[in-house]
Amino acid sequence: MTYRETLTYLYSLGRFGMKPGLERITAILAALGRPQERISIVQVAGTNGKGSTAAFLAAIGTAAGLRTGLFSSPHLTSFTERFRVDSKEIEPERVVKLAAHVMAVAPPEATFFEIVTAMAFQYFAEERVDLAIMETGMGGRWDATNAACGILSIITSIGLDHCQYLGDTVAAIAGEKAGIIKPGRPVVTARQEPEAWQVIEERCRELTSPLYCSGDRFTAAWEAEGLAYRGLGVTLTGLCPGIGGRYQAENAGCALAAAELLLKSGFPITGEAMRGGIADARWPGRMELFPGRPPILLDGAHNPAGATALAESLADFRRQRLIMVLGVMCDKELSGILSPLLPLVDLVLAITPNLERAMPAAELANACTARGAAATAAGSVAEGLAQARAAAGPADLILVCGSLFTVGEARSLLTNSAYEPFRG
Repeated sequence: MTYRETLTYLYSLGRFGMKPGLERITAILAALGRPQERISIVQVAGTNGKGSTAAFLAAIGTAAGLRTGLFSSPHLTSFTERFRVDSKEIEPERVVKLAAHVMAVAPPEATFFEIVTAMAFQYFAEERVDLAIMETGMGGRWDATNAACGILSIITSIGLDHCQYLGDTVAAIAGEKAGIIKPGRPVVTARQEPEAWQVIEERCRELTSPLYCSGDRFTAAWEAEGLAYRGLGVTLTGLCPGIGGRYQAENAGCALAAAELLLKSGFPITGEAMRGGIADARWPGRMELFPGRPPILLDGAHNPAGATALAESLADFRRQRLIMVLGVMCDKELSGILSPLLPLVDLVLAITPNLERAMPAAELANACTARGAAATAAGSVAEGLAQARAAAGPADLILVCGSLFTVGEARSLLTNSAYEPFRG
């Protein structure tokens, strides 16, 4: 098969949806010779910040001279974003070979994410990475990445999202995320709501897994000269994170604490590598600014906690007016996304991303208008961007947010790159 034919087949597996259980991915990995056992793995789960945290830690590993793999999902514009070694994306030709290898041993009922996760484990084993950072897809307990026994787990901020799959309380969702904790292996966690903290702490106690919590065992906070990290044994000041947004302090802190624990377990990660990795990290579509007159800011903000974090970070952006190009999925908690953002916005251009479960632009515009905002249905992402540019003055700021699908489609337009809309 060609690369495009391979992607078409992989994307078609999305029709099988999600199926709880690790038996299928375990069988695939066994047939492949258990590649996950040949690499040292750090697992990252959470509702918000897991991708940025994984990117920070991967960049630290690379800065330390470690051959470092990063597996992430969903992709913004290209399938190859999901597999990186030392920040370089996999080649399309390699995708074809890996997919054929994995699909040859996979059961017919295997899901898209199980196939892709197996490809990642196989790829990193073939590349002989020193360290692999594996971001979970949605939950944790039954996520395909959890078929591996990681040497360290990171749990980023937990909130309400994907409630139809993970549970409708923070405690229930925390229980799913805490499923990545392994017996006796250390756990780094961001600051959590009390309900989530209780679940994580209890799980660590059950498994005798050492727990390192932000705000207790380590801190990361903004100071006049930049980000200051005071950790388990390392103190770094004047840090300049390569991923924008004030909320990245917590994510960078978790990555630095994880790096310290890796150092204690024998990985040669120096303070300078930590500093360099934080500065070198990139995570497209998260507080990503495209300069211009007017500038355009991209951020996912696809759930209430993400929208709140974005609203706080907007204080750092000088502008005359804020014009928001907004696209949201139908299964998201719309009120929680709109509440922190609408008071800051002068005009909302509601759009419909190129995805079946996207909320129609007219429906979204009506929801914004009902909350007192000036809003209009702008059609597609391309049309929304065009209207925003036409309406904005040089001192205004255009914000594109509401979904990673919205951001991915917008980013492909801004960078003149191809867009692959399927996510898994």
